[in-house]
Amino acid sequence: MYGDVTRKNVLKSLFTDGTCAMVLYRLMQWCHGHRLALPAMVFNKMNVLFSRCVIGRGATFGPRFVLIHSLGVVINSDVVGGSEIKLEHGVTIGAEKGKAPRLGNSVFAGAGAKILGDITIGDNVKIGANAVVVSDLPPNCTAVGIPAKPVAHSSDSEG
Repeated sequence: MYGDVTRKNVLKSLFTDGTCAMVLYRLMQWCHGHRLALPAMVFNKMNVLFSRCVIGRGATFGPRFVLIHSLGVVINSDVVGGSEIKLEHGVTIGAEKGKAPRLGNSVFAGAGAKILGDITIGDNVKIGANAVVVSDLPPNCTAVGIPAKPVAHSSDSEG
C-alpha cells in the first residue's frame, strides 16, 4: 500500500488508517478465543486508546475484515460478521434488546452508518454513509437512508 517494505513504510502502515486497530483486534480475538481474559482486555483498551475505536471482545469477523479508518467505530461484543467486511469511520454495529446484527460476506458500511438490533445483512451489501439499518437487508443490494432501504439490487457478486 505504501511501496517497498522498509522500516518507514511498515511504521506508516501500522500507525495510519485502520491497520493498528486491525492488529490489536486480531490479537484481542486470539486471546479471547484462548480464554486469556487479561491480555484480551489489555488489547481491547489499547484499541480504544490508540485507534479510537471500540470492538467488543466477543465480536467475530472472518478473514479480510478491514477498518478503513478506525476513528469512532463501535462494535458490540455479540456481532458476527463474515469475510471481507469493510467499515469506514464512525460506523456503529450495535445490539438492541440483547440481540446483535449478523453480517454476511463482502459487506461495506460507509462513514457514520449505524447497523442496529437483531437483523441480518446479506452477502455483497453496500450500506451508504449515515444510513441507519434496523431491518434485514437482502443479498446483493445497496441501502441508504434513515431508516435504510435498498435502492439497487445486483445479481452479480460485485454488489
